[in-house]
Amino acid sequence: MIRKMKEEIELLSRHLDVARAVVNNQPIGIMKLAEMLDRPSHRIRYSLHVLEQYGYIRASPDGAVATGKAMDLLQGLDTDIDDLIWLLNNMKTGVSRTG
Repeated sequence: MIRKMKEEIELLSRHLDVARAVVNNQPIGIMKLAEMLDRPSHRIRYSLHVLEQYGYIRASPDGAVATGKAMDLLQGLDTDIDDLIWLLNNMKTGVSRTG
């Protein structure tokens, strides 16, 4: 169970790397992203597909472009990650937010 969670977090990390790269270099294509992030193009393609499904990016004739939703995601990321870290740290001791 924990190993699966770790794999999901690693996948999320890749999706976020791709989202950041699109935001900072848009419009950008799969091959350029793969080169820039040093990841196989099939993994970049999958991340782009997931990000598009959630509405964080959209395809354009010149490559992927970020939506306003991507900007919101990245701006709130520190808080969201802090919340996850809090939850994970408290899993060690059995403390929950509800007491």
